[in-house]
Amino acid sequence: MYGTANGQGSNSAAVRQFNERMVLSTLRRLGEASKADLARSVNLTQNAAGQIVRELESQKLICLAGKRTGLRGQPATLLRLDPRGAYSIGVKLGRRSLDALLVDFSGRVLLARRQECAFPLPDRALEMLLEDIAILRAHIPPAERGRLMGIGLALPYDLGSWRRELDIPPETCAAWIGFDLGARLRERLDVPVLVENDGTAVAIAELFQGHGRELDDFACIFIGTAIGGGLVLSGSYRRGAQANAGDIGLMPVSPSRLSTAPQPSGVFDILLNRASISTLIRHLVEAGGETITDTASMEAAMLRQPALLEEWLDDCTDALIAPLLSIGTLLDLQAIVLDGNLPRPLIETMVERQRDLLAVAAAEARRPPELRIGRVGRNAAALGAAILPLHNSYAPDQQLLFGA
Repeated sequence: MYGTANGQGSNSAAVRQFNERMVLSTLRRLGEASKADLARSVNLTQNAAGQIVRELESQKLICLAGKRTGLRGQPATLLRLDPRGAYSIGVKLGRRSLDALLVDFSGRVLLARRQECAFPLPDRALEMLLEDIAILRAHIPPAERGRLMGIGLALPYDLGSWRRELDIPPETCAAWIGFDLGARLRERLDVPVLVENDGTAVAIAELFQGHGRELDDFACIFIGTAIGGGLVLSGSYRRGAQANAGDIGLMPVSPSRLSTAPQPSGVFDILLNRASISTLIRHLVEAGGETITDTASMEAAMLRQPALLEEWLDDCTDALIAPLLSIGTLLDLQAIVLDGNLPRPLIETMVERQRDLLAVAAAEARRPPELRIGRVGRNAAALGAAILPLHNSYAPDQQLLFGA
């Protein structure tokens, strides 16, 4: 770290701002911490940490959270991000739904909205986004609306792709090719708009609001209409050279055993054609004669067709084995976090079966990666998108130290 106990550059405004942002970033990840905790985490002296805490309190960015009890000595005063310090809106546009959240500076959800619309055309998706954003902005107290830091937009980067695998209407695929939703939003809004891959947004949510509070190296897998993922290494989320780090959906797997699955043209299929909600819906519709228009009708069909659900679950968990072992072997992670837009009991069943299969399939002298259930749930991508403007606005930036 810079501007630390050795005092080098301690009078520099740039170094002071860098250290302030380090403290804010640390509190965002830990949730609560004492001044001593912050001094250790950011590698500051106790005096320097105290000065930064006072400055951030005066800016109404951090506040007291109570006392830490149960340890020897005087109870330590705990600090946390001040919820009123700033606000952000996160939107996750998927192929079948739109989720939008308003969060405060601590990441707490103040208002959530959801609209279901299967494979919306771009102009319709833009209308839905603007409608939800307007409603969420109006929910911010009038005196604090100037503290809206921006809009985070999470979406699959390939909305015009995988027509056959995801059963997308051809006209919808064609309409999305080349359509820049982020640019269209920026034209209509007066606040910054940050765009991120939905899998990376899930990883951001887990990093700051879930397992990232105790893990530094993990991958996130999220089963939605398709299947995607994100990656956290050394306590930071990774985007990758093309912003697709952790995109497990395109990993090669053997063809599906389901009678309803389209067969690949070659020897291998891709994971999203076996482990996704689209494959589950296709199986319920084609093998069970169900009509599915939204999440509620899908879950009702699952209850009516337990045998078909079991067939899909077996095929899905089997398809995940090789990709999960590959990720764990290549990256030597602490854990892999699995979540999805599915009922919680089904996610729990999937993880338990996966653990058993991984234990059997792991190579000699290697333990399988630890598999955990996500802590954020169905709103993970929208929450990660909402955190993005808050984190980026106050993230420690090396340019503060070395110039642009």
